[in-house]
Amino acid sequence: MKVIRIAAALLIGADGRTLLVRKRGTQAFMQPGGKIDAGETAAVALARELNEELGLLVEPEQAQFLGEFSAVAANEPGFEVNCQLYRLDVDQAVVPAAEIEEIVWVDAERVDHLHLAPLTRDSILPLYRALQIA
Repeated sequence: MKVIRIAAALLIGADGRTLLVRKRGTQAFMQPGGKIDAGETAAVALARELNEELGLLVEPEQAQFLGEFSAVAANEPGFEVNCQLYRLDVDQAVVPAAEIEEIVWVDAERVDHLHLAPLTRDSILPLYRALQIA
């Protein structure tokens, strides 16, 4: 299986909810972030993607590394995503831009109504729930 290397954010708002995004022309909600370009560190890629997709200005060193996760890609058949996941606590307003069609702030317990990407459903939201309990 071909691998796509991405950086993603467990973006936590002031109220403790996390942000999920849906890209234009797709159905699955997932964490904001995107592909890591050649020569980029994951944290730099994440800061760039958050600015392009949501208008967020964050410094790469603000991102707290949570781990590396893999899953079948939600929108690219035959691919697997390898994700470097970072936590970012934000109180800035976010606005969908670039390829982002829809954003939603969610509580990890109330997401059954959403179509979730495998990585989000199986790895990231369970981690988010564990962080909420801790």
